[in-house]
Amino acid sequence: MAYQNLTLLTDLYELTMMQGYFNEKSNDTVVFDAFYRRNPSGNGYAITAGLEQIIEYVKNLSFAYDDIDYLRGLGIFSDDFLEYLAGFHFTGDIYAIPEGSIVFPQEPLVKVIAPIMEAQLVETAILNILNHQSLIATKASRVCFAANGDGIMEFGLRRAQGPDAGTLGARAAVIGGCIGTSNVLCGQIFDIPVLGTHAHSWIMSFPDEYTAFKTYADMYPDACILLVDTYDTLKSGVPNAIRVFEEMKAAGISSKKYGIRLDSGDLAYLSKKARKMLDAAGFPDAVISASSDLDEYLIDSLKTQGAAITSWGVGTNLITSADCPAFGGVYKLAAIKKEGEEQFTAKIKISENPAKITNPGNKTVFRLIDKETGKLKADLIALADEVYDTSKDLEIFHPIDTWKRSTLKGGTYEIEEILIPIFKKGQCVYDSPKTMDIRAFCQRELDLLWDESRRLVNPQEVYVDLSKPLYDLKMNLLNKRGNKA
Repeated sequence: MAYQNLTLLTDLYELTMMQGYFNEKSNDTVVFDAFYRRNPSGNGYAITAGLEQIIEYVKNLSFAYDDIDYLRGLGIFSDDFLEYLAGFHFTGDIYAIPEGSIVFPQEPLVKVIAPIMEAQLVETAILNILNHQSLIATKASRVCFAANGDGIMEFGLRRAQGPDAGTLGARAAVIGGCIGTSNVLCGQIFDIPVLGTHAHSWIMSFPDEYTAFKTYADMYPDACILLVDTYDTLKSGVPNAIRVFEEMKAAGISSKKYGIRLDSGDLAYLSKKARKMLDAAGFPDAVISASSDLDEYLIDSLKTQGAAITSWGVGTNLITSADCPAFGGVYKLAAIKKEGEEQFTAKIKISENPAKITNPGNKTVFRLIDKETGKLKADLIALADEVYDTSKDLEIFHPIDTWKRSTLKGGTYEIEEILIPIFKKGQCVYDSPKTMDIRAFCQRELDLLWDESRRLVNPQEVYVDLSKPLYDLKMNLLNKRGNKA
């Protein structure tokens, strides 16, 4: 997981298009937006993640000698183009919504303003990084919401699609709300808590269950969580765990955290029975944690059934986002400025599917917060040069169902521009926070949402509106294209 040169982490057609622009001596300045069209897993929002890795990628973007030799060997690139690539570096601007932010369909998560060859090259890597981590952060947020304040431990490394997905996915899961990960490499790189207990093999390697428990407790008295379902949970596992806890108590050992873990069987039934046994033995503060192919729906169901579980280890279904394995982010051209021109010319992609019609122009995103409740009222996609005065009334409307309108009275709302500068003229102007600080920021972001927009099934839509100038621009372009057809 040491530094890799990711410059060739791109689709071939990015390079062939670059050569086309090079041959045509066309290197206009362009605006590209990276956004997504639909929330994953039927959710009411997404959480953006991966910006730190995008920054590292752009900072280190250069073609090594081996890269040039490889491209030359493909036999499709000219020597003068390869010579250009040998001196390549990114010179443009990048704006992004910070990691840990709640975000919604259609709004730009990353905006690239750069010469077209540069903007084209970075497309694939930006989408690869942004899509994966945003997907896992969003899934983690759903799982944590279902747990309703209980700690969620990310346990998915062995089921992830490779080391990068396991490590960066664990980082994203912590951003989304997990309290830590079993992935030690992720803990080292990103300075996040590493958590874990022991496996069934630990129990099976000893002559008996009690000896295995006792040995583990002697080694780790301050983090003594015992896996009790190797042989028989209620007849063997829990009684042996209680025996060990009693011996620790008699020896004057005060554990900071102790308890049991369930990994199979009817978790609701077993946890309730185990809770009664632990309480009767004088250990009401013993933790009952659970794993076993959990996801947000199973956790929600178990809590509804009154399961006595307060700590959850979630692996496969979280690290792979099993029910929704792709985020679906796209990267679309929004504006072009020809050499010698002062203003951008807006561009629009038209489709028979209304959701695939892009929003044109050089844009930004404003967040509108209701002062009285502190809750999110709406997000507003606007042209980059628009300015708003919160002392004045602001009418917002749905970009498709335009009859859905709302007026925010002057003085009742706050407005914040959330698409912020990351690179200016090729130089990074943004310092990435630590992962645990991003996690804390994400929790504050989630507090902006009403619970109705966080529920697991059929959440209330959070409105993302277009400003009047942007809406008018979009309609004018659509009408012009329609007349040409």
